[in-house]
Amino acid sequence: MTITETRNQGSSSGTLAQQQIGWRATWATLSVLFKSRVVLLLLMAAVGGAFLGAGGWPGLGTLVLLLITGGLAASGSAGLNEYLEREPDAMMGRTRKRPLVTGKAQPQWVLWVSLGMILIPVVVVLPFNPALSFFLFLGAFIYVAIYTILLKPRTLLNIVIGGAAGSATVMSGGAATGNWQEPAVIMLALLVFLWTPSHFWSLAILYRNDYEKAGIPMLPVKTSTKNSAYWVMLHTGSASLVALLLALTPNLGIVYLIPVTIATIDLLVRNIRLIKNPTPQYARSLFISSNIYLTVVLLSVCIETVLHSFWSFL
Repeated sequence: MTITETRNQGSSSGTLAQQQIGWRATWATLSVLFKSRVVLLLLMAAVGGAFLGAGGWPGLGTLVLLLITGGLAASGSAGLNEYLEREPDAMMGRTRKRPLVTGKAQPQWVLWVSLGMILIPVVVVLPFNPALSFFLFLGAFIYVAIYTILLKPRTLLNIVIGGAAGSATVMSGGAATGNWQEPAVIMLALLVFLWTPSHFWSLAILYRNDYEKAGIPMLPVKTSTKNSAYWVMLHTGSASLVALLLALTPNLGIVYLIPVTIATIDLLVRNIRLIKNPTPQYARSLFISSNIYLTVVLLSVCIETVLHSFWSFL
């Protein structure tokens, strides 16, 4: 091998490495911009609604349709949220490295791409599944127009009403199966509605100073952290009650109830600790635990409904 060939090989390897780094950086930017972690949890909620609506396995085609349309609509909503909040985001330590703040993404590009991600699935599914189209649009409308634009800058009740966006996601799962009126689907939507404030208020306690600096009237900014912890407990307790009552619906039972009961006890204990000692440490613990809690509920729903349908078939 000549010196020239060696140099060319080294140059090619360096270019490939740079391309890999570039793709990783681009993916990381898009992941933050469209809030992939939040979207993943929302998709899990939608899938939970689909399993309850179908009373078991909803079918591969239904799930693919739901994940694509729901993923696009939720990601587009997240992009619009970051577009609209780029100025307050710049004031907060938690969000000041978001792509629209740092200049890694251009505002106009984010605006139009996000709108397209919402409108395309809504329009495409409208002719053959109007209910799914409605709930996809409703979730985006509540999150962007009601929560982000109207409520969040003005009232501490912002996330209480904004939690309905997550409920619409569950309903979209039921709508994908053609059975959004199923009582179990509606109960899961109620659970998500009640769970959302406790989840976000835990985060707001953790970043209370950030929200105060940005002028966002989250509950912990307007009252003491101890009072906030009591309000978190109110929603934690309500959501937990609905989660346990969900076991009484026809397609759920002991397989669902056991893990959800254990997770419920853990969540309530962490909330009590936060009330006794409302520190950032315990707020972070409750915030993380609330994510795990909803995941346990949704996975248990999927597993139990499939098992129930299998046993019924036998």
